[in-house]
Amino acid sequence: MKISKLIIIAVIVLTVFSQCKSQKKNNKETIVEIETTMGNLKVKLYDETPEHKNNFLKLIDEKFYEGVLFHRVIADFMIQAGDPDSKTAQEGQALGSGGPGYTIPAEFNPKFIHKKGALSAARTGDQVNPEKRSSGSQFYIVQGSIFNDEQLTQMETQSEMNQLLPFIRTYIQNPENESIQKEIANFQNTRNEKGLDSLINIITEIVKKEHPEIKSLKYTEEQKNIYKTIGGTPHLDGAYTVFGEVVEGLDIIDKIASVKRDKNDRPIDDIKIISMKIIK
Repeated sequence: MKISKLIIIAVIVLTVFSQCKSQKKNNKETIVEIETTMGNLKVKLYDETPEHKNNFLKLIDEKFYEGVLFHRVIADFMIQAGDPDSKTAQEGQALGSGGPGYTIPAEFNPKFIHKKGALSAARTGDQVNPEKRSSGSQFYIVQGSIFNDEQLTQMETQSEMNQLLPFIRTYIQNPENESIQKEIANFQNTRNEKGLDSLINIITEIVKKEHPEIKSLKYTEEQKNIYKTIGGTPHLDGAYTVFGEVVEGLDIIDKIASVKRDKNDRPIDDIKIISMKIIK
């Protein structure tokens, strides 16, 4: 009996130990170093966004990003790169349309917000991309700004409306709702804002019932504190996939975001990604 008990205990201990080892292995962080002409960044990729993580690692392995520019830079907002056309771009050439020829399904996760240093996937607009699929290669890193409680509450309210808008537009444009289209046109022509607001509210409630999966954004206290201290771009939450974050080099983001740029927000002096490599 004693031997049997010892064997059972040993099996349990070994099983638990094995599970712990497996969990540690699965939870191993993936860190990528991005070497640029203005300094180096280290970013952690999230396991919870596997499509984006695996694609990013594939492109790094293919050396896809070597030589691409940060082609769009906006102070207090973000810095964007990943357009392969930028490798051979002429001075002043407009950029931002290039890619590997495919897109990636959105992987929204309420855990991951657009805080300063967030690594997120760029994409085309909702009108041509209602599924909010991500660009196959273009990404941006958030600089952002500081927000207060009132502003964050407004962001939470606005998030639901942002998700509903494509469905509201589709509902109104439905040929079966021609009478609604005429009613909206009439309110606009007579400048009847009260009537228009009332009608839009009715349509919104109808669309909400048709799409119960749409939820308003609710920040945790920790997330609110992040936006109130280090800052970010909360208006992008729930609309673009965040798949990593800068763990070293936030000052480099500030340096890049502060450069002079042209009318297309392209830096006057090229800022290039020299290389990317997996360091962990």
